[in-house]
Amino acid sequence: MAKFQGFTDKESFTQIPDSFFRHLLAEIDDTDELKVTLYAIWRIENMEGRVRFLRADDFAECVPDPDVPLEKAVQRGSLLQAQKDGATLYFLNSPRGRAAAESFAKGQWSPGAALPRGAPPPERPNIFKLYEENIGPLTPLLADALKDAEQTYPPDWVAEALEIAVLKNKRNWKYVEAILKRWKVEGHAKKQTRRDAQEDGRRYVEGEYADFVEH
Repeated sequence: MAKFQGFTDKESFTQIPDSFFRHLLAEIDDTDELKVTLYAIWRIENMEGRVRFLRADDFAECVPDPDVPLEKAVQRGSLLQAQKDGATLYFLNSPRGRAAAESFAKGQWSPGAALPRGAPPPERPNIFKLYEENIGPLTPLLADALKDAEQTYPPDWVAEALEIAVLKNKRNWKYVEAILKRWKVEGHAKKQTRRDAQEDGRRYVEGEYADFVEH
């Protein structure tokens, strides 16, 4: 067995409901059921769009034969199963999942062929990785500031503000944060051209936000 090298601060993290630890973790005694439950939470958490579901063969990556553990998870109530016109879909038993399962069973929408099957969600750079790739090494204080920013601003804002910082060679978080704060107050336009970004960056250095920026 290859030894796991440990988690890093550059990867994204999946939110797991507290009720999983308070109730389900102690009750689930089947390893495969535990695997499909955690896998469903991870996959669905990383999906886009309002309707999020999985098919049985999507679980083949974590369990070779997922039928029995999926049945146990459905009986336990951690996952929901809905069937319509020969299609069987699995949903997380959450408010979003219950609404989607009910509307699917009533024929209000069709899964179609748009959802990739059997492939995990693509890895998306998180704010820590973006910072280290564009600005430099993290410190504990910076990590806390980045976590706050991740909760406050859309990911594309952060990426664009980092790009402006690189273009202006102002590689520090105060500069990036000043841009984000201004966008939040004044509104954020569509993605700028390189020249526009440079002009915008000059305003942060020379204008009212200059006090927030380290030269």
